[in-house]
Amino acid sequence: MLSKLKKSPKLKWAVRIILGLIALFILFFASIYFGMWGKIPSREELSALQQNKATQVLSSDGQLIGKFYIFDRQPITFEDLPKHLIEALIATEDARFYEHNGIDNRSLGRVFFKSILLQDESAGGGSTITLQLAKNIYGRKDYGALGIVINKFQEAIMAKRIEKIYSKDDIITLYFNTVPFSDNTYGIESASMKFFGKHVKNLNVEEAAVLVGMLKASHRYNPRIFPERSRLRRDVVLTQMEKYGYLTEAEKDKYIKKDLILDYKNYSNKKGLAPYFREQIRKDLSQVLDTIKNKDGDKYNIYRDGLIVHTTLDYKLQSIAEAAMKEHMAVLQKTHEDSYGSRAPWLTNDAILKDAIHRSKAYQNLKEDGFSEEGIMQELQKKKQMELFEYDGTVTRQASTIDSIKHYLKFLNAGLLSIDPKDGAVKAWVGGVDFRYFQYDHVSQSKRQVGSTFKPIVYTTAIDKGIAPCTYYSGRAVTYKDGWKPTNASTEEEDEDMNYSMKYALSHSMNTIAVKVLLDAGIPNVIEKAHKMGISSELPAVPSIALGTAEINMEELATAYTSFVNSSKPSTPYYITKIEDGSGNLLAEFKASEKQEAAFSEETREIMVNMMQATVNEGTATRLRYTYGLNNDIAGKTGTTQNNKDGWFVGLTPNLVTVTWVGSDDHRIGFRNTRIGQGANSALPIFGKMMQKMNADAYFNEITNARFKRPSSEVAALLDCEPTKEDSFLKKLFGSKKDEPKEIDMDEPVKEEKEKKKKGFFKRLFGGKKKEN
Repeated sequence: MLSKLKKSPKLKWAVRIILGLIALFILFFASIYFGMWGKIPSREELSALQQNKATQVLSSDGQLIGKFYIFDRQPITFEDLPKHLIEALIATEDARFYEHNGIDNRSLGRVFFKSILLQDESAGGGSTITLQLAKNIYGRKDYGALGIVINKFQEAIMAKRIEKIYSKDDIITLYFNTVPFSDNTYGIESASMKFFGKHVKNLNVEEAAVLVGMLKASHRYNPRIFPERSRLRRDVVLTQMEKYGYLTEAEKDKYIKKDLILDYKNYSNKKGLAPYFREQIRKDLSQVLDTIKNKDGDKYNIYRDGLIVHTTLDYKLQSIAEAAMKEHMAVLQKTHEDSYGSRAPWLTNDAILKDAIHRSKAYQNLKEDGFSEEGIMQELQKKKQMELFEYDGTVTRQASTIDSIKHYLKFLNAGLLSIDPKDGAVKAWVGGVDFRYFQYDHVSQSKRQVGSTFKPIVYTTAIDKGIAPCTYYSGRAVTYKDGWKPTNASTEEEDEDMNYSMKYALSHSMNTIAVKVLLDAGIPNVIEKAHKMGISSELPAVPSIALGTAEINMEELATAYTSFVNSSKPSTPYYITKIEDGSGNLLAEFKASEKQEAAFSEETREIMVNMMQATVNEGTATRLRYTYGLNNDIAGKTGTTQNNKDGWFVGLTPNLVTVTWVGSDDHRIGFRNTRIGQGANSALPIFGKMMQKMNADAYFNEITNARFKRPSSEVAALLDCEPTKEDSFLKKLFGSKKDEPKEIDMDEPVKEEKEKKKKGFFKRLFGGKKKEN
């Protein structure tokens, strides 16, 4: 019988076919092994696995502010992985992980034959953690009908090599560092921070189960989008942990009963905390890294090399500053729109709208594509589904590009910068109301007229030049050369027979007197003083500079004001302290700039702080006291520019200098009236709300409880005078007509009487020469 079978042609052909298939399989496997279907990484290459890693930007206390990445990945070590996270992974993905050498032979055959014979690409049950690691690192390619088989063989070869190179702990770590999650997130640390707002080492059991559950299908089980589905998958993971002895039944039931609670944090460059600040960091890093080489002599890449950037930013203060700005701007925006009604310039001013259309990217792209003006306008008027910014949440509606341009023209914008006056360390940086829609940074990029916030520089110069703070100036308006006649912003007419001390004039922001003080101090001297105080912008040598017609950015203005609370020395803002590689090796370090020379005397500094405290206590910034209930030691200065285009406030405490600005990005659109647009109403409330929030948190006690040093007895004596002084009877009698304002050459000092002592009767009666101060 056996001999007959041996002679059977069918058997011979069957044996030949089987041997042929085996040979074909060997050749096929060899073709994969030797790279005919694509090169497989060698053991040497696998020994030096290098994945793209996100660069992290950290606050002063080490909290993650944001990241720069192609793929959002933050590497961690095995010691960072909690035991229950590892157990959840093994129980769910690879129960025999510690028993095999990269391939689970028990199920490999089943999977292989399912894939070949049944072409079942979803055949599961044979993928180990090591096989998945190979797939995570190198991905899969499309090889047509044989693609699933080729990819699995390639992964099996890599898995074998990985197991020979790395320990099981290393493989677990590599897996968690490379596994993809939804929302463009790679690695368990990034996923933990994104979905639960905590480092992976702090994940509890049910949170770990949620993240491990996502691995089956990251989008399908995304807890942000599909919370109920994600919770059910979490419960499957917990059940698997019980099945393999990692949890008791009671523990499993306890965790299953818990709600799914997320603390989702999006680290997109356009979202999250401090986006304007992060964008400035990105710009600076690009320049800094051009000068640093890695061990291979190549430049570092902020999107791939996993750098760590340490900054001066205070995480809590930044959060509070952003919240304060949003709260105030939402209310101010409504007031701004209501004040104009149907006469709003963004609706009725054709020149403004036309210019905005021509500056838009959509218009420029169509023009580059060869469209005519008529064709461009037709395209821009086409309606489409569009997301538009609103303070109470973005809205989606049918709108044209022109509708969108009109919509965004109406919005006011804002900026805030808080720095430590001792060294210039930036503590809060808010460049605008929402980076997603308004990417122009008003802290670093914008230069605007600064209004009355320039006046303290004028007064500082005058006092430093020897003009006593108790010098009195008439509040009367004076007409200067070319018909320029500055008046006070107050709607109430100042008493023509009243003279005002410098302290009163500054705290009540009297324009008429600011110009007179400027001319007495000397325009060149004021400009020189401004530069010594840290203002680098070119300042026009004109009398209107006293009213803040010069354009200065927020960083310069903040620098100048630090000198008032830093021993008269300006502190230049800085915000990066050091840059490290992913292993913590120092690549670059940055420190506060060298202490500059004092810009003015200590006596002048004490006088100016006292005068700016009066601004808060009794002048234009009193709403900090009566509206916001702030009892802190605060000095400050409000500012409003011509035609109510810009509102400013600078707030000083002994340990923090804050500058706030509010206005429209289009200089032609101002506030409807001074009541709305004045700095005390438009910009000051941001500071007021921020300080309220700081007062409610003991974390800020070092700032909020700080007190200004009391003026010396000599300074107190210099400031000891009445705020106002009435003209004498004879001056009223004989000088009322003669003292009518008249044209004065702007190149000459103001010849206003600044009485420091009572004049003699005959001297006043017969017109003796007045002494000039």
